[in-house]
Order: sequence, then C-alpha cells, then structure tokens
Amino acid sequence: MRIVSSALFALLGLASTASAQDALVSTEWVFENAKNPKVRIVEVSVDPGLYEKGHVPGAVGFKWHSELCDPVARDIVSRENFEKLCARAGIAPDTTVVLYGDNSNWFACWGYWIFNLYGHKDLRIMNGGRQKWESEKRPWETTVPSPAAAAYKAEAPNATLRARLADVLEVVNKKQAATLVDVRSPDEFSGKIIAPPGSAELAIRAGHIPGAKNVPWKKAVNDDGTFKSVDELKKVYAAAGVDGTGTVITYCRIGERSSHSWFVLKCLLGYPVRNYDGSWTEYGNAVGVPIENESGTVWTGK
Repeated sequence: MRIVSSALFALLGLASTASAQDALVSTEWVFENAKNPKVRIVEVSVDPGLYEKGHVPGAVGFKWHSELCDPVARDIVSRENFEKLCARAGIAPDTTVVLYGDNSNWFACWGYWIFNLYGHKDLRIMNGGRQKWESEKRPWETTVPSPAAAAYKAEAPNATLRARLADVLEVVNKKQAATLVDVRSPDEFSGKIIAPPGSAELAIRAGHIPGAKNVPWKKAVNDDGTFKSVDELKKVYAAAGVDGTGTVITYCRIGERSSHSWFVLKCLLGYPVRNYDGSWTEYGNAVGVPIENESGTVWTGK
C-alpha cells in the first residue's frame, strides 16, 4: 500500500527522509483512503463533543482523558485496556492507523506515542489535523462507525520512549546525560504564569526544571497546522543545542504538547527522545525537587 510518494512529500514541504515519509500522510491521502479496510482513521481531540459534531468519514474517536489515560491511576492506559480499545475499533496488529485531531494534532501525537509505546508498527499522523481538513472544505461526517471487532495483542510498553520523574531527577542531578526540552510558552517557562490562559493551574509552583531548554511546540508548525520542513525543524532545535547527538527528554504541562514535540524529534528528525508525560503537573507539585523561575534562582528544597 503506497503511503506518500517522494513527489507528494516534496509538495508537503518535507524532505524525503525515511522517518518523515513513514510518519505522515496528507489530507488528500486520508480522503482517498477513508474507506480502505486496511486503514483505520482515529481522531483524538481534547475539545469535548468535537468528534461528535463532525469527523473525517469513517474515523473512530478515542477519548484522551478516559481511554488513552487511566484517570484513577493518573497514568497511561493499561496494556489490557489498550488492547480492548483497539479491538473495539477494529484495529488489528497489521492495520495502518492514521491519527489526527485538534490543536495542530497535540492529542493525536499523544495517541501516536501510546500506540508506539505498545509496539504498533504501522502508524501515521494526518499532517495539519482538523484545521487543514476544514480549511480545504473537505467533508465531515456525524455517523459513528461500528467496525467489526478485531483481535489485538499489544507488546509490553517500551520504557525507552517514556521518562519518569526519577529519570528527570537523574538528569537534574547530573547522574544521567540528557537534554531537557520544555515545550511550553516562554511565560510558562519563566514562571510568569503556571498554565496557558483558560487552562486549569494544576501545579502549585511556577517555573521550569533546572537546566531545561525552552523550545515551544509551536515553533514546529506552520500557520495551517502542518509540520515545518525537516531542514527548518533541524534549525529550530539546533538553536537550542539539540542536534540528535544526545538523548532528549520533552515535557510540558500534562504531556500532550510534549508528545507533539516528541513526535517531531523522533519521527520526523530521527533523534533519540523520551516523553516525560508527568510533566510540570507532576514536577511542579513534587516535594523537595529543585525548580528555576523568572527570578533566575534555583530552589533546591534544602
């Protein structure tokens, strides 16, 4: 099954690299393959009711809060529940899964990260997400599909793709080598604000993890929500000293924006990277860990 040709990829504004070709499909490709039985399109949007108001024809909707996360344990979805979710959606281990969503694919990239964690091989992001689909006046559908159930067996979660608080503290304490990349806005990074306007303040402290580089997620996308070219992306991260020669750990507030940057670094640039999904909600509330804020001081907890 042809995913994206080199010529089409050039039109998308992305270099013809193996990693980028394997990770993205265009809205045109999704439109042409919406009814392909070997393809399952999945919307992951955070805006409540958005999927129900209209979605890509044939797309199933996965809820980030309750289906891709465990709201009780405040953890990623369990392996068992992920298997059940995929089975209900008619996703088999060899299905081509194409994810898209709102906010330039923030939560779609979270979904991609989860699928990747559990070992699904054939994954794509629809470049531009809902924003580009709508700007091109492509059709929406309100009918919720009922695909035939499939048998799905997930692999054990790949720990090399995920960072935990203990891993981050190893970096802060210089016991482990990695570059921390904070993908939040400059105001969140400096500690001027704790959360984006309109979002709940889930941490009690403002600032960032000591030593982190601030590379806001938005620097990776164009105005239409599509990803910038590989050459442009390399320059964005090189300016912060990230060039693929060492491991990167991305974080944000709750892990969704950092999964977007994780996708860029790993799947478009091929850099070694882990997503710290606990992010500032966990770190900013942890007892006795150091932070840095706009005053320029580091609170050590001592």
